[in-house]
Amino acid sequence: MDFKVECYSGYEYAERPVAFTWEGRTHPIEAIEGEWRIAGGKRFRVRTREGQAFDLFYEELCDEWRIRPLL
Repeated sequence: MDFKVECYSGYEYAERPVAFTWEGRTHPIEAIEGEWRIAGGKRFRVRTREGQAFDLFYEELCDEWRIRPLL
């Protein structure tokens, strides 16, 4: 699956995602509904402007993002 996450990086990289490209479309993030530290990275539950919910995972050791749409 091909996707890209754009994020705000202030003090550190990937402080919060602001948009992502998935399935050929850019999805601006309207709200971050949850944020957690997980083993090896960060997890964000986000809602897009279209109302879709996704979990975004950032694996710090691999410098890699993963995405999971929520139904």
